[in-house]
Amino acid sequence: MVFCTRCGNSTRLINLSAEEKLPVWYILDEFGSRVQHSHDPSFRMVPFFYIPTQMSFTLLWPIKSLEQGDEVTRDYVENVHDELLRKIRLLPWEPADLTDISANQTEPEEAFFTSSRRNETLPDHERLEPIPTIGGGNKLKVFANYIYVKDYLKDSRFEIVENQEEADILWLNNHFKDYKTFSEDSPRKFINQFPYESVITIKDFLAIVCRRDQLEGELGIGVVSMDTLPRWLPTTYNLTTELPQFVSYFQQRESKGLDNHWICKPWNLARGLDMNITNNLNHIVRLPDTGPKVACKYIEEPVLFTREEVVFTREEVGAVKFDLRFIVLLSSVQPLKVFVYEKFWLRFANKQFSLDALDDYEKHFTVMNYREDADWKQLYCDDFVKEFEEQNPDQQWSNVMADILSVIGSVMECATSKPPPAGIAHSPQSRAMYGVDMMLAWRRNERGDKYIQPMLCEFNYSPDCARACQYYGSFFDDVFSALFFDDIEGRPILRL
Repeated sequence: MVFCTRCGNSTRLINLSAEEKLPVWYILDEFGSRVQHSHDPSFRMVPFFYIPTQMSFTLLWPIKSLEQGDEVTRDYVENVHDELLRKIRLLPWEPADLTDISANQTEPEEAFFTSSRRNETLPDHERLEPIPTIGGGNKLKVFANYIYVKDYLKDSRFEIVENQEEADILWLNNHFKDYKTFSEDSPRKFINQFPYESVITIKDFLAIVCRRDQLEGELGIGVVSMDTLPRWLPTTYNLTTELPQFVSYFQQRESKGLDNHWICKPWNLARGLDMNITNNLNHIVRLPDTGPKVACKYIEEPVLFTREEVVFTREEVGAVKFDLRFIVLLSSVQPLKVFVYEKFWLRFANKQFSLDALDDYEKHFTVMNYREDADWKQLYCDDFVKEFEEQNPDQQWSNVMADILSVIGSVMECATSKPPPAGIAHSPQSRAMYGVDMMLAWRRNERGDKYIQPMLCEFNYSPDCARACQYYGSFFDDVFSALFFDDIEGRPILRL
């Protein structure tokens, strides 16, 4: 997305689908664009959408008494009252040096994890009864509102039913919150979610959780490199609660001549929706106008995959970005029991990678299966591994995979290291499946040698498993066997 950082305005409709309520940036006409900023404005100006005619207008009205010849002004950041935040939000019009502000991050209080979120209840462990067991021909009855579970769960130990009341397992696509009532009314049922799993599925929470994986004495930011820890987490700032720290960090990197490309994401959307890649600070400080977002350091030197069908020049085929989707299964918090499905999925960009044309989706993003006109390259993971090692003869995929599994294990340990609401809660009735997206980046060690560093992108609730089922027909048999019976023998599932 490209917009004028000084004269652009934004609006967003609510109570619509995720795609329909994406923000719209627009520029006012000649008169509106000439209305200057003032800390003591004479007018207010707001967008107005008239539904009957599907037309947008801008409303302008005075908020003080005026004389003929008085200037029409407005406050460009009228809803921001904190002095420092106003200074930051006005950077596109009034440049300022904020490098004296500390860019270090600290973990917020527990209240942060419940503020502005729908509260959850915890199960009453005294009311829980022993879980159902297999015996005498009994089957676990599964209610699912996900079509692929209904179509692909064939294991004889499970039976699909259409009524939640008679089910032993509820596999839901909608978020579930009331675990206390569930434990009281249905103490022998399972559900496919954990209380407070949002600490990993919401992007700003995930960054906080991951930063727990730091050794004592390693806190802070590298003086020269500006690197942050853990190394497998892209530097991430919450643009609502950590905007001053982010601006300081950005300006410090800029003063050192370091790469300053960032990808800004809504904390609660996926599939590339409302994501912006930019190296323009003025652009970034305006994005909070359209809703809460995180800014993550863009991987400027990703490991690329050469696609022969993507032509860069007449002599050279294209090397494109890719990411990897892993399925992670959580069957217990106390004790921690995590499984990873060994088969993973590849997603590729469609154009040669370079740090330009930042609004070119098919160059910088890899999720193509939701775009009608985009080419969608598919590749089995076994074929990918073979081609990856051919293209990178100095790298062994087994070593990369070991590092990826280590990252996933670290995240789950961090996410369960604190009690709720700052961590995933213990719940014997809960089982869960997450889609974990990873990228690979080139890094250099102290000797200057290049090595591959897996980078965590996000954890996704209720991941799309269409390709999983199409590629591997026993996918849900394997998932349910691991989650409900710890049965992974002979299955493509690892226990961490």
